[in-house]
Amino acid sequence: MELHELRKNPGATKERKRVGRGMGSGLGKTSGKGEKGQKARSGVSIPATFEGGQLPLYRRLPKRGFSNAPFKIRYATINVSDLNRFADGTEVTPELLRDCGLLKKQYDGVKILGNGTLEKKLTIKANKFSQEAINKIEKSGSTQEVI
Repeated sequence: MELHELRKNPGATKERKRVGRGMGSGLGKTSGKGEKGQKARSGVSIPATFEGGQLPLYRRLPKRGFSNAPFKIRYATINVSDLNRFADGTEVTPELLRDCGLLKKQYDGVKILGNGTLEKKLTIKANKFSQEAINKIEKSGSTQEVI
């Protein structure tokens, strides 16, 4: 078999619909879109929730339930490796972190995460600590305090 002898299997391809092409195609004049109306126009995209201008079901039903999302506690996060900039024996507090530019926003508190290593001996005060951070802080000889 040679390359020029290759053929597609019968039925593998079919001619595309050529709409609006007059007699014989069966898709002339209105191109299978019926008469007038929104769906006959070009660029139509009607959302599944559209009810023809009638007030949609999702707006007719009363609001139900309660979302706790507005009351969610958000913590500003700092990695253990970021604390290496402080001198040995420093007491690291959220106020100190904000003053030196490590915290942009304090949110509802500060959480220390365990990414990186801690090479200094510090006293770290924060609202929360990850377990990994606690292990690394104790390993470096530093102390942590939950405020």
